[in-house]
Amino acid sequence: MRAAVVKGVGASLPQRVVTNDELAGYLDTSDEWIRSRTGIGTRRWVDAGVSTADLATQAGALALRSAGIDRVDAVVVATTTPDRLCPATAPEVATRLGMTGISAHDVNAVCTGFLYGLASAVGLIAAGNADTVLMIGAETFSTILDPKDRGTAVIFADGAGALVLRAGEAHEPGAIGPLVLGSDGSLADLIQIPAGGSRQRSSGVSAPPEDYFFKMRGREVYRHAVERMSASALEALSRAGLTMSDVDKFVPHQANQRISVAVGMRLGISAEQTVSNVERVGNTAAASIGLLLAEATAEGSLRAGQRLLLTAFGGGLTWGATTMVWPQVTAHISSPPRPGVEALAS
Repeated sequence: MRAAVVKGVGASLPQRVVTNDELAGYLDTSDEWIRSRTGIGTRRWVDAGVSTADLATQAGALALRSAGIDRVDAVVVATTTPDRLCPATAPEVATRLGMTGISAHDVNAVCTGFLYGLASAVGLIAAGNADTVLMIGAETFSTILDPKDRGTAVIFADGAGALVLRAGEAHEPGAIGPLVLGSDGSLADLIQIPAGGSRQRSSGVSAPPEDYFFKMRGREVYRHAVERMSASALEALSRAGLTMSDVDKFVPHQANQRISVAVGMRLGISAEQTVSNVERVGNTAAASIGLLLAEATAEGSLRAGQRLLLTAFGGGLTWGATTMVWPQVTAHISSPPRPGVEALAS
């Protein structure tokens, strides 16, 4: 079976930096409270007029530049915050990147979105339906946050991370290992936007304004996240014929620092092995892992030849994990995008 191999990496972050002190100005919170519970010091939020497609297009352009190509056979965008409820964001991103006519679709698995999108890209390549795929995780979570909800407004943020994948062999550096994916719809209400979908609309009952914002039951989510991320990580290692001693770097979804530490402790992973950027960029949901891979590569904390263990957890509930050996690749990270402007790699 053909494998999907990482060929390029790109990322995009908004210009606006939101500090804990800024949030403390209108929420019942403080820098110390936020840091102690989440490990987050700052996060990026988009300026007015910047959309998920803007971030996705710029991250995609930079991943293409990293790969040294200007066209792929398919584009997959993982997002919880599409530009419109209908249609999907991926076709517009593909067209803005000069690739009208190719396959393009969205994936929504909230914070597990990057791994679900990766599975979709891997499947396209394995089935022979594409030789190259641009996989982008992109979010403008600030647009769906209740500014009065301390439990979510301090955590979630905006950004995009992208990978270019090509057809190759399973033994190559950069090849995506076996993907473990799971879900539990009985717990869908732990992470949700209650209003705006067909269920609420067809009820004929008007929803209060706060129901159009993202909601999360944090304490319950924490417990499930630690359990599911740990279990799926161990299963991914087993399917790949590996053990924890084979792992050089742990790349968890940046939910918050407490979850990453708790999962690492369960797996026996040291702090030095764990890659993190949550302190600077917050929880960027489906963009989290892609953005982390790009930043860690650019900063040198990820190097060619290191074996990675990736895991994530999100709404649905959904979870997943995979392994890979990081390839020799140069990551490109953008300057801030301008509203509605074609991506200009920088």
